[in-house]
Amino acid sequence: MEENTILVKDLCKNFSDFTLDHVSFCVPKGRIVGFIGENGAGKSTTINLILNELKKDGGQIRIFGKDHRERSVRERIGVVFDECSFHDIFTPDHIEKILSAIYRTWDSPLYHRYLEQFRLPADKPVGDFSKGMKMKLSIICALAHDPQLLILDEATTGLDPVVRDEILDLFLEFIQDESHSIFFSSHITSDVQKIADYVILIHQGKIVFEEQKDDLVCNYGIVRCGKEKFAALSPEDYIIHRTTSVSTECLVRDKETMKRRHKDMIVDNASLEDIMLFYLKGGIPCED
Repeated sequence: MEENTILVKDLCKNFSDFTLDHVSFCVPKGRIVGFIGENGAGKSTTINLILNELKKDGGQIRIFGKDHRERSVRERIGVVFDECSFHDIFTPDHIEKILSAIYRTWDSPLYHRYLEQFRLPADKPVGDFSKGMKMKLSIICALAHDPQLLILDEATTGLDPVVRDEILDLFLEFIQDESHSIFFSSHITSDVQKIADYVILIHQGKIVFEEQKDDLVCNYGIVRCGKEKFAALSPEDYIIHRTTSVSTECLVRDKETMKRRHKDMIVDNASLEDIMLFYLKGGIPCED
């Protein structure tokens, strides 16, 4: 059984208009876990609870086998949100002076190597940086104190494809050390599909599934058929279905088995986005 970097069990948080409802999942050591769902599904709430920025109403959160509120735990975590938190008047040199005094494990040579790698001038004010440059700087700062866990909340949102690709490659480089882990919240499913080992889908404050990414994108499929052919399917053939103006679409867990059972039906591949939309857009689950 793999050691877990993060273990969340029965996590609850109640607001006047939203409830995080007994959320449970894990982030295995040495893995990247993508956390997906629509805006308002509970992704940021879950992350803020893990970081103890919000107080939980119930449940358990353990990081590196310890309570998430312990200071020794927080020092081993790098955190990046979707907005740069550094004041516009600061330069990367100013920021290093501040952070090196906070983190005992600050690695100045690594920090400057990353600045050079991503072409970020050390003496230029952050206010003059583009959004992509600011996000690179935030990620570099999160990495430069040698964390074992990265927690990323929509860190690639609003970036152009080239910058996003550079940042995703940096995450993959970070995870080459098998003691490192990443918990990566995003609604950009193509980013999650590219780098994640596991995927968690949250919807309206509840976990819908927690699966290996390869199982999802390699095995799941979509059947598109008319009403008569759909009527011939048994409940065990599909997970969920929805009706469009031209056909009935079914999400299936094993597309190769489906092709063998129903040779007259077209079974397409399913992307991570396809799978997510089936669950989020009100499909009808099969009745066992």
